[in-house]
Amino acid sequence: MKSDELKKLVSSGESENLEFKRSTGQRSQATKTVCAMLNGLGGFVLFGVGDTGRIRGQKVSSKTLEDIARELRRIEPPAFPDMETITLEDGNAVIALRVSGGGGPYTYDGRPYIRQGPATEIMPQQRYERLLLERMHGSHRWENQIAAGFSIDDLDEAEIIRTVKEAIRRNRLDASATQEPEDMLRGLGLTIKGELLNAAMVLFARSESLLPGYPQCLLKMARLRGPGKTEFDDIRQKYGNAFAIFKWAQQFYIDHLPVAAHFPPGSFEREDEPLYPTEALREALANAICHRDYSIAGGCVSIAIYDDRLEISSDGILPFGLTPEELFRPHRSLPWNPLIARAFYLRGIIETWGRGTLRMREVTLAAGLPEPEIRCGTGEVSVVFRPSESRLHRRMSYPGAESARVGKKSLGSFFRGAGFQIRQWLEIRGKRRYSDK
Repeated sequence: MKSDELKKLVSSGESENLEFKRSTGQRSQATKTVCAMLNGLGGFVLFGVGDTGRIRGQKVSSKTLEDIARELRRIEPPAFPDMETITLEDGNAVIALRVSGGGGPYTYDGRPYIRQGPATEIMPQQRYERLLLERMHGSHRWENQIAAGFSIDDLDEAEIIRTVKEAIRRNRLDASATQEPEDMLRGLGLTIKGELLNAAMVLFARSESLLPGYPQCLLKMARLRGPGKTEFDDIRQKYGNAFAIFKWAQQFYIDHLPVAAHFPPGSFEREDEPLYPTEALREALANAICHRDYSIAGGCVSIAIYDDRLEISSDGILPFGLTPEELFRPHRSLPWNPLIARAFYLRGIIETWGRGTLRMREVTLAAGLPEPEIRCGTGEVSVVFRPSESRLHRRMSYPGAESARVGKKSLGSFFRGAGFQIRQWLEIRGKRRYSDK
């Protein structure tokens, strides 16, 4: 760095990415800032610049540089930023530490730090634990740990075969793939040296094999009256593998979501539309199953149908720094449980290009509904769908009559009164219920 480049850098003032220290006498505090920048976006720490931005410099010897290096060795895991000395006209020098961000989390003297604007603060414990999990994610995930005490006898062999056959049909597995369940599991990456992984239990376990070892393989479903959690029309809980949960949840949709019927202008043919786009619900459900935090033993996937909304929730947080806003923009596919997600991909339930949430938004808006809402908080991620007001004014099909005007009835009436259930609609139109076969 040249002198004029230094002046230009200093002129921008202290920020999240720039810290001034009068001298190396403040090297302990400066190293905390280095740690914080390592945990963030990187930046510069300058020795020999006052808080106001006055470039003073200091005397620099080999011992000065050794003292800084000694302090930096207290950062774990080891990280050594580039160190550069810029000599001033008066013979003093400024020492610049160039820090590359990303990775981590890093600690200094056992404590993690972050930058909040121009200030360095201790990182919240929850954030540190999340970063630590993400760092170990490649090799030490819950899904790829041994399912101690369980064997292939605890799995649903038919579900394993169904998955492989469907993958072959979709050209997602080689047609020469073996038909032996043990070899199939190995080909799916669900065993290590013949032992089952947790992912195998999540994907294929028989329901009777899940308790007490896997209480998190749980689906909670509720149809509630009104907007709150005080009155229930229907409440169910079922333990099962991921594919069973996927089917049960869709059956719950069929049992409780009405279908709007209307006649487009100039047409004598009736069009029937579920209250929420089924493709969007399917995508949100698959995400809840594939990307949840299975290490939480008391966790579950939950579906709550209210008069004014539908919520699909699961335990965990958005990993790898993703935000709800980014999920509705083009983004990389970064599954938290890649083994589980791969099985859903092979089955044809999800894709692998990070377009699932974008597609969910597209089909919801195309149906005239408000944009889905993704909520994150208290260790849970939820997707919230809301119906459009226009559907309240369409005709509703129901048993015993051809049609009825809904008019300005409440959403509660829409669901519980004249509302025609998807189940009955499918039966009348000769459609089968969802089948994965």
